[in-house]
Amino acid sequence: MEIVEKIKMQINNNPDVLVRDFIISNKKISLIFLKSTIDKMLLVQSIISPLIDYKGEVTLDNLKNKVLKVIEIEKIKEKDFVKNVIRNKVLLFVEGESDALCLDVEFFPTRQPAEPPTSPTIQGPREGFTESVKTTIALIRKQLPTKHLIIKNFFVGELTHTQISIFYLDNLADKKLIKDVEKKIKKINTDAILDSHYLINYLSNRPNSLFEQFGMTEKPDIVTAKILEGRVAIAVDGSPIVITIPFMIMEDLQNSNDYYTNAHYTSFIRFIRALGIIMATVVPGVYLSFRLYHYKVVPLKYILTINATTQNLPFTPFIELLFILILFQMLYEVSLRLPRYLGLATSIVGALVLGDTGVQAGLISSPGIIVIALSLISMYTVPNQAPQLTILRFVFLIIGGTLGLFGIVGAMVYFVNYLNTMNEFNTPNLAPYAPRIKNDLKDGLTRKPISKMKTRPKVIKNIDEHRGLDVDK
Repeated sequence: MEIVEKIKMQINNNPDVLVRDFIISNKKISLIFLKSTIDKMLLVQSIISPLIDYKGEVTLDNLKNKVLKVIEIEKIKEKDFVKNVIRNKVLLFVEGESDALCLDVEFFPTRQPAEPPTSPTIQGPREGFTESVKTTIALIRKQLPTKHLIIKNFFVGELTHTQISIFYLDNLADKKLIKDVEKKIKKINTDAILDSHYLINYLSNRPNSLFEQFGMTEKPDIVTAKILEGRVAIAVDGSPIVITIPFMIMEDLQNSNDYYTNAHYTSFIRFIRALGIIMATVVPGVYLSFRLYHYKVVPLKYILTINATTQNLPFTPFIELLFILILFQMLYEVSLRLPRYLGLATSIVGALVLGDTGVQAGLISSPGIIVIALSLISMYTVPNQAPQLTILRFVFLIIGGTLGLFGIVGAMVYFVNYLNTMNEFNTPNLAPYAPRIKNDLKDGLTRKPISKMKTRPKVIKNIDEHRGLDVDK
């Protein structure tokens, strides 16, 4: 058919474009599809076999209603032909008719849901999202079998046509929040969206900010819990990471394990995580400022120990700590990118050979290594904040080496004030502490038992703040 040849020309006669012709009741039928992205077995069983066996009048309506065994069938106009072929649909044409049937027998190789490497749990669900947005939808549907769950699909990217799905409960989520999210997605004008992180820059009011402005997770139970608070979740086809809006920095101190264990233990662990953030960022800078400017406030025995290990070093304290920090960061990056066994060998060489040999050779000191190692280890008490904490560590190290402890205190005040000005989607970043919201403190640094959390977070605007709502009424 002429229209089929025209479609092939428009998609550049790619080798995976396949056309299959039939003659049924003296009428020509043509199928066109991308053979690399369809389920061939389903194509034969649901489309080709029924067509070959059919003996009646051949029209698009008859084939749609009486013959074809595909679940998703849609009649489309010429303007949508090419768009649907490149979206992995099968188009069926009947000689003499200008429209076509669009049939869904799409198939992509995907991995099975498994426990995410970024969010392991000791107790609790171990399912994780995959790179398929269809799997993401299925897992959220499994957790929220309610008529109030709304899913809206958008296709973004001039070349990739990436499916972006948003999820919310229409009887909980704030209508203004939904409109804001949809408006920003519709305004995206780009060639490609390949991952959830691509989308973040388009959704954010401060794309150049160092700090996180959106929640990100690979676990269906976390996404479900946030949707139940009145938030909006966003999934991008090709990424296992689901974005949740709005976001507060307190969320990174929380973990899915927190809700599957004792509330008192959870509260203790959250204080440890908060301490880990402080140690990861300011410990190297504080150590340096004490050595250079405030050694009089340090106990004498500690000073004598430090002097004994650093008096013959060729570098200044600032250069020494900066060298150790850069060395550790390089080893970390190398271990991420090398094959697993080579990465293990590199870590051993870096930790034992470079560290121990560097101390014995008098190039670096043991206290310097301990301080930097302590800072690096503490960072992973809150792994979601690791990129930001890495930058802040360097910043506080430079400030500690130039302005001393007063500079560090001033920088901490500045960053806390900056976080306090962040108000994405009308939600304060430092809530429930700035502003202080008494109701929301039940799930802050300390956690009350789940049975005591009878209301949803007040900082997140929602239609019904009381939990226990019958969402099916």
